[in-house]
Amino acid sequence: MRFSIGRIASCAVIAVSLACATGGGPTGGGGRAGGRPGPGRNRNRSDSVSSRVAWPVRTQFHVDLWLHGFAMIQDDTTTVPFFRRGYKAEMNALKRRANVTTLLDTNLQKLRARIAVNPQLVNAQFVPLYFNNFDELAQAADLLYRTDGNPQAAGSQQAAETMQILSGYFPSQLDRDWLRLFVQSIRDEDARFYRNYWNEQEGERADVITSVNNIWQNTYRPRLQTFLNNTSQRSGEVILSLPLDGEGRTLSTGKNENSTVVALPARTTDAVEAIYVIAHELAGNIVGTAVKDNVTPTEQRMGVADRYIAAGSVRAGAMLLQKVSPDLVDGYARYYLNSANKSIGTNATASLALAFPLPDAIRDAISRQIGVVLGGI
Repeated sequence: MRFSIGRIASCAVIAVSLACATGGGPTGGGGRAGGRPGPGRNRNRSDSVSSRVAWPVRTQFHVDLWLHGFAMIQDDTTTVPFFRRGYKAEMNALKRRANVTTLLDTNLQKLRARIAVNPQLVNAQFVPLYFNNFDELAQAADLLYRTDGNPQAAGSQQAAETMQILSGYFPSQLDRDWLRLFVQSIRDEDARFYRNYWNEQEGERADVITSVNNIWQNTYRPRLQTFLNNTSQRSGEVILSLPLDGEGRTLSTGKNENSTVVALPARTTDAVEAIYVIAHELAGNIVGTAVKDNVTPTEQRMGVADRYIAAGSVRAGAMLLQKVSPDLVDGYARYYLNSANKSIGTNATASLALAFPLPDAIRDAISRQIGVVLGGI
């Protein structure tokens, strides 16, 4: 699942300008700040594993908190689910055992009701990737609300740019009301439940995070580097996330500014699952063009193109791995078939093609483009 933009102000400047514009702003949960390192967030801070290398692996509390909020309020009916199967039920069970009720529970129906009216709000799952921590995200949301989404009232050019970005996700007053309620709700969720849960999981999965970082940096990133270089994804960051499953989140703001959020595996023996989702997300960079070139305007209006993009991203990940790391293809196919709750059968790769069908023209276009990219552009 991808989102791309052309320009965003630097994080340090946004952080300062928001603080000035809001007089400090609210306090709460934590992680990182403003936009992303030139143009974007400051990548030198993180909640866990990080290093000054291309595509470091890390975790980010505010990203997980935000995605957790969406996982608890939205229906998840996609073939490859937005969130780990059973995640919502698991979280609710933990909260019941702890006798915890938060504003996220209290405001659940109000939050769901607005998403039903404006389903595009689910795209706001990308919002935390513009910020380094929850405090600055909350400050920006508060400024957006108080200025009615008017960048000219933001107080500085950098804050105005942030307002423009957020206004794209929350264009109407009702959407900004929703954002304000959502931020209040997940702040309370953080204080009463989620921070303790997240810290516990971070401790339990520390070895998993290290394992993912090691196999990514030492084995699989080098194998994928040519593809990364030739698809304007030369460097970026991998964020491991507790709520996610096979559908990652990728935000691209430039050749050296990419954030890819993928599932955090439960065990060290499953560390390679993160690589599967990384491949799915990275290959998705070329799928949109292949689909657009091979569907009619009518099919686009009917949503057929979106379905092909979803299936094409899964298939493209397998095609990419077949070229650069064929030892992972069978495991990749099994992972996505399990994620989609589909039968694996006797041949996982063949079953993947059946479970995620594509017209021959789109399949061949994706395959050709992967070959061109790996051959050098």
